[in-house]
Amino acid sequence: MLEGGITAINEKVNQESAFVHSLVTEIEKVIVGQKYLIERLLIGLLADGHILIEGVPGLAKTLSVKVLADAVKTKFQRIQFTPDLLPADLIGTLIYNPKEGSFSTKKGPLFANIILADEINRAPAKVQSALLEAMQERQVTIGENTFPLDEPFLVLATQNPIEQEGTYPLPEAQVDRFMLKINVTYPSIEEEHRIMKRMAVTGRKIEVSAVIGPEDIKRARGVVNEIYMDEKIEKYILDIVFATREPGKYKLDELSALIQYGASTRATIYMATASRAYAFIRGRGYVTPQDVKSIGPDVLRHRVIVSYEAEAEEKTSDDIIKKIFEEIEVP
Repeated sequence: MLEGGITAINEKVNQESAFVHSLVTEIEKVIVGQKYLIERLLIGLLADGHILIEGVPGLAKTLSVKVLADAVKTKFQRIQFTPDLLPADLIGTLIYNPKEGSFSTKKGPLFANIILADEINRAPAKVQSALLEAMQERQVTIGENTFPLDEPFLVLATQNPIEQEGTYPLPEAQVDRFMLKINVTYPSIEEEHRIMKRMAVTGRKIEVSAVIGPEDIKRARGVVNEIYMDEKIEKYILDIVFATREPGKYKLDELSALIQYGASTRATIYMATASRAYAFIRGRGYVTPQDVKSIGPDVLRHRVIVSYEAEAEEKTSDDIIKKIFEEIEVP
């Protein structure tokens, strides 16, 4: 790409990404630390990708999503997933009117812009599959009618990794529909001290102002799509994804026995899109290898399925991905 073209995109990105700072400032009024989580939520918003957030209870997963929704002028719905939830509780249902002898459609909570699917793995498979259509097709079928969902439509789901009693593990097909899987960890002692000072006051409510609306998001997404990605970076992404499928070809023979299934084609698409969104947040009109390295583990974490041998050796998908990033040559 010509130098002039990159300069023009850089200027456009600088102009359009100005809201990122305001959005982060609003979120940080409530959320202390969790920079990694906030950045990934913004990437999901800009790259039009759903996010799965995993972490032990009490780490502000739900609160972060709620605060993000407050800072964006959109319709927000929180759905608490439970074992007795039915698909109709999610998508809506047909209601019979005996006077007129006809059915009318009552739309469910899924008809919103930002959906928080809280503890998604607590709901049975038929509820998860109802969410699946909405996530992939951006539409919902009630009776014989199909309704398109409003843009932006973003599912942010949380799951608790420790309490497995009464949970239904998400099928691989559904997990693959999430662009990113984020692992939320404990805050540092300094951050926890700040949390204590800010939150250990009963009755205090911190107001968050809405700084952007759906039109701003759509416009920003258009700019994200224009961000320049060199062919060398594209090849780098392909090499990383293919190394999860055929490690031997990349002189990573020791990983062959540890990987049961490599990453799907969605990993390639999402890694390119998420890298562009990451560059946008950084105010750049071009993607660097570091962007791919930063966002790559979040795209691959739930797509690389480890073998029994890896489990026996206590190797996780994160360990395997780290090894791949260390070994694959950076352009």
